Amino acid sequence: MTAGNARVMRCTPDDVFAVLADGWLYPVWVVGASRMRAVAPEWPEPGSKIHHSVGAWPILIDDETEVVEWSPSRRLRLRAKGGPIGRAVVAIDVREHGDGCLVRIGEEPVTGPARLLPRAVWAPLMRLRNRETLRRLAFLAEGRRLERQDGGQMARPHIPETADTQAGSEARDDVAAADEAHEAVKSSGMTDAPDGDAAGDATGDDRAADAGQADAGAHEDRSVHGAV
Repeated sequence: MTAGNARVMRCTPDDVFAVLADGWLYPVWVVGASRMRAVAPEWPEPGSKIHHSVGAWPILIDDETEVVEWSPSRRLRLRAKGGPIGRAVVAIDVREHGDGCLVRIGEEPVTGPARLLPRAVWAPLMRLRNRETLRRLAFLAEGRRLERQDGGQMARPHIPETADTQAGSEARDDVAAADEAHEAVKSSGMTDAPDGDAAGDATGDDRAADAGQADAGAHEDRSVHGAV
């Protein structure tokens, strides 16, 4: 993916992945998702799916999201499908950052209206959407940290390990298309940072943390570049 967002969260990577592991929480933190219909018992194993709807009542479109990669507590890669809205590949990368963690989210559309528009049109809109998505994810993950520290009841006390499964062939094809789109943009010189340069992506957040500005850094959201 070429355009994405990053946010420093005051919690551990495990706290983030505990939220991601609960498929029923998906509409709580994903902007645009409005209701859950079903969660596969195997979620979040690769190949498992959650079924939800996007939009606002009474105009709702049934959607589904499939896990392509589950690598706790480092990376989650998803393939989302939304009928006429099209399909997209989404990656969430997490790494430790001071007393908390840095969470990056990136998205690459592979079909639908976004593929028909110039990247300069849809990428800024997607960054705005994912900024709010990260904000909501932070509320849940940081709340889980507080709950854990207080010895309270947690909705999901453990994180499933990586399973020896894989996503369906259509999802793998979409991931290949997203990777190809990313490579094309990277070759054109449109990216601001080398692929996978997580440290470079968080330069401003690192400086804030080093200066002891934990509160300011924990809620700072930045546009970054990386790969889905």
